Amino acid sequence: MPTETFEFQVEARQLLQLMIHSVYSNKDVFLRELVSNASDALDKLRLAALKDDLPGADVSDLHIEIETDDEARTLTVRDNGIGMSYDEVGRLIGTIANSGTAQFAKELREAQDEGGAEGLIGQFGVGFYSGFMVADEMTLVTRHAGEGHGTRWSSRGEGTYTLETVEDAPQGTSVTLHLKPADSDDQLHDYTSAWTIKDIVKRYSDFITWPIRLLPKKTADGTEGADEADEAEPETLNSMKALWARSRDEVSDDEYHELYKHISHDWREPLETIRLQAEGTFEYQALLFVPSHAPHDLYTQGYKRGVQLYVKRVFIMDDCEALLPPYLRFVKGVVDAADLSLNVSREILQQDRHIRMMQRWLTKKILSTVKDTMTSAPDRYATFWREFGSVLKEGLLSDMDNRDALLAVASFASAHADDEPTTLAGYVERMKDGQEDIYYLTGETRESIENSPHMEAFRAKGIEVLLLTDPVDEVWVDVVGEFDGKRLRSVAKGEVDLGTEDDTQAGEEREKQGEEYADLLGWMKEQLGAAVKEVRLSSRLTVSPACIVSDADDLTPALENMYRAMGQDVPAAQRILELNPGHLLVKGLNQAYREREDRTGLAETVELLHGLAVLAEGGRPKEPGRFVKLVADHLERSL
Repeated sequence: MPTETFEFQVEARQLLQLMIHSVYSNKDVFLRELVSNASDALDKLRLAALKDDLPGADVSDLHIEIETDDEARTLTVRDNGIGMSYDEVGRLIGTIANSGTAQFAKELREAQDEGGAEGLIGQFGVGFYSGFMVADEMTLVTRHAGEGHGTRWSSRGEGTYTLETVEDAPQGTSVTLHLKPADSDDQLHDYTSAWTIKDIVKRYSDFITWPIRLLPKKTADGTEGADEADEAEPETLNSMKALWARSRDEVSDDEYHELYKHISHDWREPLETIRLQAEGTFEYQALLFVPSHAPHDLYTQGYKRGVQLYVKRVFIMDDCEALLPPYLRFVKGVVDAADLSLNVSREILQQDRHIRMMQRWLTKKILSTVKDTMTSAPDRYATFWREFGSVLKEGLLSDMDNRDALLAVASFASAHADDEPTTLAGYVERMKDGQEDIYYLTGETRESIENSPHMEAFRAKGIEVLLLTDPVDEVWVDVVGEFDGKRLRSVAKGEVDLGTEDDTQAGEEREKQGEEYADLLGWMKEQLGAAVKEVRLSSRLTVSPACIVSDADDLTPALENMYRAMGQDVPAAQRILELNPGHLLVKGLNQAYREREDRTGLAETVELLHGLAVLAEGGRPKEPGRFVKLVADHLERSL
């Protein structure tokens, strides 16, 4: 059959220009596309042979070859797979060049404008034509397994392409690229370089099932460039060790650890290795790792999160954020799916139900592994929570579906024990008879919380308080609200009544004190003005003279500062000053108020008392200079 020449339509020319200049952000991926096509051809041949559809096909040594020629500046990717017939070449390679090009080009241009091209992947011609990013001309020679003759296709990617029948073509497909000159400014590498080829194959196609062999370079006279005493053999470039696709019994811990170190660039061994395999209507495999140490930049804005994504063992992207929620950003690993909605360049993941489904399953698997570790390996769990507890608690704000699972694996410092954290379930088990709430207090450090005046009555009555020191604790306790039907309640907010219902004597005492201090409390409110919302007697103080508390529904000062740091305009809430009626300073202040007509000095004492209460909770007086002067003056008068 003579050579036939076909002319590209105008729309097809425009489409080729988009393919070459706009679709791919990295020219190296052309080799990934050609190797992927070759791997698919080998898979199809093996399947056909198993079905006995091609009795004459050679399946003895299925492989992919890559050959380069420095003199001719060519790169050839060859497979001995199922190949294509003359008609199939016209149909498959012509997907872009010879069918519906106007509509296809229109959709691709629109997708480029929108930042993604949905539903355009999966057509042989798309990946094949990526070769024109690096080549001036491409030639394809193919023979369908079982047929007696082959087909040659050739084009310069401009106006025309040719098709002809050839008699001596081997089984499979060979794609030869006549390479453009290397241009580092245009990120066009020297693709005849063995080092460049090895790097690209290792990065994108290391886990392809079939061996990818780099043939020895040939010299100008066509002989192999090797000493006669040392015959050069083809070099297999890919490991083919997709550990996630092998059974657990076939893989050693050392192999898992080496893969983790390669993926994460961490020299330490992982804390946990998690395997997951899903079968059915949508199939994927995952091999995930929990590091043993939190990276230093875990909380920085530029932290690269996500796991490596493969589709049929072909590398797609390095940090696929869509597969795990942000609060699991420390998890590293590999997810290999049978099929996904990728854009035309396979560089952008489309949001579809399969992605959401995988994220749900992977998240549940990770959290269930952490829960199992709590009981089976307490030491490893303690390490995990110390390193990643703060970031995991972010999920309590964003992941409603897994909130109960997160609360089940969370642990917190507690006044119950100095060095052993507790779970919320453990706290509930230890609650005293009649206790209805789970009490907590937030602060910068455990020491500052333990020394807070707010803790005094709880310590005196032996009521456990959770000591929360992470910034996220200020937020999630309000968002979650309760656990196991028990309200989460701050000991620094609202009024606290730790007495029992039959404690009538204590009730009568508080009523009497209220009457005794009523005038003082009103006068102090006048003196402090807008600095406080209210001045009242406290039931939470046993040692300190005063403390500052927030109203039940108000934001804490730390939370106010957090919102302001995020650029939100939050008005400062008025706080409540509580006095300890049993403290000698408060008693003396009340007595002096009743006895003195000139209360100028008492007004300064009230200001000092308020400032001391602010300092005790970790805040600072509104006017530090004035506060220091008042302290100095009072010290001077006391000498």
